[in-house]
Amino acid sequence: MGTLHLASEGLEARVSTKGGRILGLDWRRDGAERTPLLCPAAEGARPEARSAFALLPFGNRLPGNAFRFQGREHRFLPNTPDPFYLHGDGWLADWRAEEAGPDRAHLAFRHEGEAYRYDARQEIGIRDGGLRIALSITNAGEAPMPFGLGWHPFLPRTPRTRLQTEAKGFWTEAPGHLPGAPAPLPADLDFAAPAPLPARWVNNALEGWSGRAGVVWPERRAGLALSVDPVFAHAFLFLPDQAFAPARDWFCFEPMTHLPGEQDRPDLGGLAPLAPGETLAGTIRLTPFSPLAETDRP
Repeated sequence: MGTLHLASEGLEARVSTKGGRILGLDWRRDGAERTPLLCPAAEGARPEARSAFALLPFGNRLPGNAFRFQGREHRFLPNTPDPFYLHGDGWLADWRAEEAGPDRAHLAFRHEGEAYRYDARQEIGIRDGGLRIALSITNAGEAPMPFGLGWHPFLPRTPRTRLQTEAKGFWTEAPGHLPGAPAPLPADLDFAAPAPLPARWVNNALEGWSGRAGVVWPERRAGLALSVDPVFAHAFLFLPDQAFAPARDWFCFEPMTHLPGEQDRPDLGGLAPLAPGETLAGTIRLTPFSPLAETDRP
């Protein structure tokens, strides 16, 4: 286990080989003031304790901890105290650093399981004033399997945080924190213009997502623009309530290639049926900026 330190163009990142996680991303605005763009995590802390990590071979919870694909059933054991198989394998695994430099870290991970065999890579680098995360997963098994990718960041949440992103609808939440049914966006989840985060529990997939989002922290005079490759056609928004996170000083906005829990719902699309040797890949970009005003669009 090790931590790699990246720094360039006013950005500083810490990357851990444990879980392939980004432990922190800071921006030295105007070359002096340090602003956290991701909620920091300590080396060795449990993965969900503020960090950012890849979701693979698919993200979020698996209903029933099983799915059928091409006539064969695949079963999974819960991988956390949660009763469901959660967030895949990479966030709990040891990755190896294939390449490391002052402004980049290339990590790799091989998974050998009963259902899935795959090779995963993360190329994390600072360039053009932002952080670039290139994710890829290759089917190393002997038969086709459905694959997905996602990225799960914990973002700072202040009393005046504003989110801007466009989506056409969302999925309701079913018992067990599983996806329910498609529905129109409620008014307090319409972020087409910069808007505050609602003070309630939110745990929903966004449908028809634009592939771009912006977060503004007016108190810090800082903002963060997120953009993704078209393969990330979906996003997931998680806002904890006070019972789950008393301080409520973080939230999650997760780009994904697929909707959660769609292994048994092929009509939804999204998961990629990769043949042996085939690869699914996509890039996520984070770019800090200084907003001129609280209402400016990121």
